[in-house]
Amino acid sequence: MIKISKSGFLTLNRVKYKCSFGKNGFTKNKLEGDLKTPVGIFKFLNCYYRSDRTLKPLTYVPCIKIKKDMGWCDDPLSEDYNKPITLPSKFSHEKLYRKDNMYDIFLVINYNINPIKKFLGSAIFLHIANYNYKPTKGCVSISKKNLIYLLKNINTDTKIKIG
Repeated sequence: MIKISKSGFLTLNRVKYKCSFGKNGFTKNKLEGDLKTPVGIFKFLNCYYRSDRTLKPLTYVPCIKIKKDMGWCDDPLSEDYNKPITLPSKFSHEKLYRKDNMYDIFLVINYNINPIKKFLGSAIFLHIANYNYKPTKGCVSISKKNLIYLLKNINTDTKIKIG
């Protein structure tokens, strides 16, 4: 099990790695746009990666190559809320093919996905942290090096405990 603590560390196999999480901390009552990371125990669904910037990760988690027209819908008014989408879209969304490197590799955390409940939060990922571990909009982030290591040591049964 991977653990995320309020002290800013991700723990895997008794080793701690610096991480960041939502700007407004953790919550048991996640709402879209609250800048909080949901508390709970979750599995990982898929790994997404940019093949122009990194090799396909060595992992037992299914991997999806990110293309320029890929996004993730964060608009509760859309039928595609909290799902991957093809861009362009008239609904609010996150681009997966970004200029920065934060989504060069990321894992989808199985939060509010089965079933999806409108307004309860979307696009909760474990992704690459920026250079100073700036807080996220609700995701968890770690260094690219540590994310690559983590991917080698997890599978779809691995759980992440947040909070």
